[in-house]
Amino acid sequence: MPTPDRTSLADIVTAARQILEAEGLPRLTMQAVAERVGVRAPSLYKRVRNRDDLIRLVAEAIVRDFGERLSAVAGSGDPGRDLAELARAFRAFAHAQPAGYHLMFSNGPAETRPSLESLTLASAPALRVAADLAGPEHALAGARMLTAWANGFVSMELAGAFNLGGDLDEAFEFGIDRLTAALANLPRTT
Repeated sequence: MPTPDRTSLADIVTAARQILEAEGLPRLTMQAVAERVGVRAPSLYKRVRNRDDLIRLVAEAIVRDFGERLSAVAGSGDPGRDLAELARAFRAFAHAQPAGYHLMFSNGPAETRPSLESLTLASAPALRVAADLAGPEHALAGARMLTAWANGFVSMELAGAFNLGGDLDEAFEFGIDRLTAALANLPRTT
């Protein structure tokens, strides 16, 4: 097996993310990651303190990727269009990485949660769009409303909890339209 110097932290986090998506959080163990990167489990401890630290590193990477995906779609100059693109990117990310998405929004032990800094960076596009639509005084509340709605919709969708039929894509677009109208019609104080 390679020496620990041949196994980078990036390789460890990538392997852990692959295990998370393929097998779920309970199967994300130091042993499983060590096997995936080709070292013995004790070698991982030179790069990662423990399983909680590994989960935190994975959550940080997921939040960073999520924020980058959101940043890539916001900025057309049309706040309504940007909100729609943000919501669609949010949903696409959840479908592409459902286990990572769930980890990002879970309330696990403090040692496994991403930093406030990474969460702040990831939320910047939603804050910007909410400020553009509803005014700076409503940016935080607007971004929270968007996030709560999108997370609720996507979580129910991933869980197969929409049981009444109908087209979920149409329902999602309906929600985007209603959110956009609600935020754009808030009274501005500035």
